[in-house]
Amino acid sequence: MPIADQEFLEYVIKALVDHPEDVHIERKVDEMGVLLSLRVNPKDMGQVIGRAGATAKSIRNLIRIIGLKNQARVNLKIEEPEGSRKVEEEARPSTNLDDLNL
Repeated sequence: MPIADQEFLEYVIKALVDHPEDVHIERKVDEMGVLLSLRVNPKDMGQVIGRAGATAKSIRNLIRIIGLKNQARVNLKIEEPEGSRKVEEEARPSTNLDDLNL
């Protein structure tokens, strides 16, 4: 059965995103505390992160407060979906002057 921090995170994230069926939360406990790993649909990343990371920061603050209430250190890791990274350097066009044939 999920714990209060995981249930809260799932409730908040599913209310924010357009694809709630793609929300997956993994909970790990170790000597450092609790780590909640969040995966969402790549199209929903902007809604979870927010402008300049404001939404993600607010969610992290709320998760930490719930952890304090339960005497636990809780952190949130938002996992970047596959294929969402910017173009790799090797795929960029060459800017070497020798390649320009001037």
